[in-house]
Amino acid sequence: MKIRILTITHKSPTWIQEGYEDYAKRLPPTCALEVVEIPAEKRTAHADLKRLTEREGEKMLAAIKPNHRVIALEVKGKLWSTEQLAEQLSNWQQEGRNIDLLVGGPEGLSFLCLQKAEQSWSLSPLTFPHILVRLLVAEQIYRAWSILNQHPYHR
Repeated sequence: MKIRILTITHKSPTWIQEGYEDYAKRLPPTCALEVVEIPAEKRTAHADLKRLTEREGEKMLAAIKPNHRVIALEVKGKLWSTEQLAEQLSNWQQEGRNIDLLVGGPEGLSFLCLQKAEQSWSLSPLTFPHILVRLLVAEQIYRAWSILNQHPYHR
């Protein structure tokens, strides 16, 4: 199974990229993690943020692979404990489909992206910088995988 994190982004800071890569390389090929960066639209003082979000959404929808399970990372989504995420990961693996996780830009995901999603997942009721989400997701996917495989990482 491959889990792709489709994210609207500007250039990532080095520490985010290094942290993400550290967790991604720990995962086996049977649970591979990949980031697909979709360039953010340019924001100006008078930009139409709704239209920018729609254009970003169009690019994100074009990047979704056919037959992949689509999951939106959304503040109003379902909150999962780490153990519940491990259960979700197990279900996804048994289903045999690859996963596309959608991470919006500063204004979130477009309406069409939210409609396309089969599930919505909220990392927290807190607001995180969207650039940080890939690192948080990578760590939590690795932690969920470690639970399923009785690896000592999750104690």
